[in-house]
Amino acid sequence: MSLKPAQPRLFTPPFRANGFIARRTPTRWQVVVRAVATTIDAKPRPVQIIPSVLPADWANMGACVKDLEEAGVDRIQFDVMDGNFVPNLTFGPEMIKACRKYCDVPFETQLMISQYASETMIDEYVAATKGPNGEPGVVIVHVEACDHLHRLLSNIRELGGSPSVALNPSTPASAVENVLDLVDHVLVMTVNPGFGGQAYIPTMVDKIRAIRTMIIERDLDVDIEVDGGIKADKTLAACAEAGANCFIAGSGMFAYSSLKEGCDELRKVATAAQKCDITKM
Repeated sequence: MSLKPAQPRLFTPPFRANGFIARRTPTRWQVVVRAVATTIDAKPRPVQIIPSVLPADWANMGACVKDLEEAGVDRIQFDVMDGNFVPNLTFGPEMIKACRKYCDVPFETQLMISQYASETMIDEYVAATKGPNGEPGVVIVHVEACDHLHRLLSNIRELGGSPSVALNPSTPASAVENVLDLVDHVLVMTVNPGFGGQAYIPTMVDKIRAIRTMIIERDLDVDIEVDGGIKADKTLAACAEAGANCFIAGSGMFAYSSLKEGCDELRKVATAAQKCDITKM
């Protein structure tokens, strides 16, 4: 008896995940991002403006973080560099800890340091990044610096931090596929890490889309951050349209006449861009 080959399904009904609608076609996942007012998680993920203190006056860091809090930022990022993983040297956990007494705004620490430093000092960075009442702070480790990424992210969670992961521009989105269920944020570097004021790399938009698609397919509660050359112009808008919702700005915020003006303008551009439909994924 001969059997007729099964006919391929031409359409799979849409499903909802984290405010997004995804439809599967015979050739690819087509993700249409839009606000859906009738469901609980219909809204786009909240926009978060996160200034980096890299361009700040380090001799007055306490006053700087206080000013940033008053400007209405969502978090403050500390870029930790060891001169090994990246060709620059900044500060360690003591600086971050010292800033905590000047403000209550959440902190996040991006560890651009070697694997040895990450693994041996992770408890100090998690502790320094916590909130004023011990709330979990965001601690970001780089895929490229960790042979045992799963273990390190799990350690951050166990120590009371918010584990997150970053990718350099040359690192493919697939590098985080197996740890997405362990993290709260994925940071897509839109410049090569190490120095502020670099030019934005526009091809990173495709990586943002790919990561957002993975998150939606697996119905995960994960934010996407972008860092590098982010300004209140088409760079930020392109990242927001692609699925990012957390925007790290250094010189792109400190260049304004006031920090509040910079924060408000970045948020305005990101929020407007989120309202656009994404039909090309």
